[in-house]
Amino acid sequence: MTTAVKSAAAVKATAPQRHRRKLLGAPWILLAPFLLLFVLTVLGPVVLAVVQSFTHINRAGLFGEKGVSSDFAGFANYAQALGDSNFIGAIGRVLLFGIVQVPVMTVFATVLALMLESASARWPAFFRAAYFLPYGIPGVIATILWSFLYVPGLSPIIDVGKLVGLDIDFLGPNAVLWSIANIVTWTYTGYNMLIIVAQLKSIPSEIYEAAKVDGASPLRIALSIQLPLIRPALVLSVVFSIIGTLQLFAEPLVLKTVSPAIVTEYTPNLSAYNNAFAYNDYGIASAEAVIIAVAAFVLSFGFLAWTNRRGRS
Repeated sequence: MTTAVKSAAAVKATAPQRHRRKLLGAPWILLAPFLLLFVLTVLGPVVLAVVQSFTHINRAGLFGEKGVSSDFAGFANYAQALGDSNFIGAIGRVLLFGIVQVPVMTVFATVLALMLESASARWPAFFRAAYFLPYGIPGVIATILWSFLYVPGLSPIIDVGKLVGLDIDFLGPNAVLWSIANIVTWTYTGYNMLIIVAQLKSIPSEIYEAAKVDGASPLRIALSIQLPLIRPALVLSVVFSIIGTLQLFAEPLVLKTVSPAIVTEYTPNLSAYNNAFAYNDYGIASAEAVIIAVAAFVLSFGFLAWTNRRGRS
């Protein structure tokens, strides 16, 4: 009798434990599809690229028809990538691009957001959708659309410029980078605007009411209340823009067909793409991809550290 009572008590004691284990395992079961896709589509390619950046592929025969082998290359691929003046020039080019384009786009996005969230704004939902619409157009299509305004003989802007004595060359070596910047700004300003609008909507209405009672003008409200409170959204927008700048690819790739000034190594991503698919040198391409990723991390982390230091001071 005593043994039966003890066994029954043990069963009752283990039942809550089993239930607790099921509850703890349920989130992992629900997360399993996402984790599997994440490993296959994100983590796996990243690890493969890092591994390939340390390998060198040897092809026997003219086209590798006699066999392909790989061996450990150490940091030779990184040294070759960093020793390539064209690749270093591409990094400098996108840095110049970012220094000019990112602040301009951020200012445009901020001004649009403040205007649409002002009390006197009319049809704000319509204009938010209109400004966001370019982001829904793929970069390749957007570049093709803008190329009609850049190519001589097709561009009405160039034709009007000639009538007033201006010789505009949007695709020349001195202007094509800023033509690309125009496309990127047109595409992503609306996206960054929505990030800022979301932050503006989180500002309590009591703050605006108190400012109005104190007689603050709309400009004063924007400068003294809204801009300081949307600082997190501005930081997030700039970080996304920094990463996107180093990933510049689709726009120069499409414009390369109409602009001789855009070479195969015009941007770092174009250089990695060319090494991988034109020369089948995946070691160098992977090394360049890792360098681009590290540069994006360093620049983003540096900007975040700088903004945090400014915020504390």
